[in-house]
Amino acid sequence: MSNGILVAEGNQLKNRLKAMWMAGDYDRFSRYMESGAREFYERLSLAPGCRVLDVGCGSGQLALIAAKDGLDVTGVDIASNLIDRARARAQAEGLTARFEEGDAEALPFEDGSFDAVVSLIGAMFAPQPELVARELLRVCVPGGTIAMGNWTPQGFVGQMFKTISKFIAPSGMPSPVLWGEESVVRERLGAGLSDLSLTRRLYPFTYPFSPAEVVDVFRLYYGPTNRAFASLDAEGQERLRTELEALWASHNRAGAECTTVFAEYLEVVGIRA
Repeated sequence: MSNGILVAEGNQLKNRLKAMWMAGDYDRFSRYMESGAREFYERLSLAPGCRVLDVGCGSGQLALIAAKDGLDVTGVDIASNLIDRARARAQAEGLTARFEEGDAEALPFEDGSFDAVVSLIGAMFAPQPELVARELLRVCVPGGTIAMGNWTPQGFVGQMFKTISKFIAPSGMPSPVLWGEESVVRERLGAGLSDLSLTRRLYPFTYPFSPAEVVDVFRLYYGPTNRAFASLDAEGQERLRTELEALWASHNRAGAECTTVFAEYLEVVGIRA
């Protein structure tokens, strides 16, 4: 296969991924995840004035938490509508933070531009993980912090993706949840780090409504689930809904009218060599 064909196919995949993340309303979806983002951020103990890059920043969830702490924050995401929303949120809250449309596989920044490069459930979804790893390392200063939060294959979200994958065609990219495997992270990032800590954590999904209504939230607002349902006929949509409702109900720690599910992710914290 010629390089031209490979590049064209890669561009088509990237365009599909961009459209997927622009679907729904991730800003609204992410508001239910703020407590877990704050827990992740606070464990990093970043110094005031630290230059931080948030890769796959979405509508600014993690970046705005850091900006409120006085950090020098830049967010980058492939979805232009989410960058617009992040800018609007920063302006509305009177926060100084920059947001740019960009690709985790080709970050638009000079080498060593940031003291900390973080990605909470973001960069893991880029289709060429070896390029992502290279870029995270490249834009971080020696001695700086690289941190990721990545869903694990065994955890709840990994199971949810597995359920959805039974109904839709393969994406043509490595499974994003491989970033949740310790051995894979060591292989991808280890050579560029002087220290690496890997810890399995639980991310709280808490909603003041039933598991069935949670599935509705994911279907309406979360891009991957939104696009999965849109690709199915009525029968397929009903089967997917039934399986997802059963998955949420079986993991629910709250009563029938509320939903609390804990989703495992791998917390990656490294020091740039």
